[in-house]
Amino acid sequence: QVQLVESGGGLVQAGGSLRLSCLASGRPFSNYAMGWFRQAPGKEREFVTGIGLSGRSTDYADSVKGRFTISRDNAKNTVYLQMNSLKPEDTAVYYCAAGRSPVLPRRIADFGSWGQGTQVTVSS
Repeated sequence: QVQLVESGGGLVQAGGSLRLSCLASGRPFSNYAMGWFRQAPGKEREFVTGIGLSGRSTDYADSVKGRFTISRDNAKNTVYLQMNSLKPEDTAVYYCAAGRSPVLPRRIADFGSWGQGTQVTVSS
């Protein structure tokens, strides 16, 4: 099992930036893909981005492509989400998730461990 703790959320104006971090413990960090999801009020949880074992493979939802960047530091057991050019529609609780395998997934069912979430609010 993997324990995940997110940090870095907050309130920002539209056009601003935030950087989320997710610290992992438990299973060896470099053995599994990582991802970020988000859930806005009244909406289903949705995939935002994912990253493979080494960090060379990444995947992004169309809605964040070109604005968000995922990265990982295996020495620090941490995955990051740099969010630039934020929009009000990016407002949501953001969740870090650990994949069940090294394969880079998108489906919720392919992620076995989740953080508690961190709130991101973008004001217009």
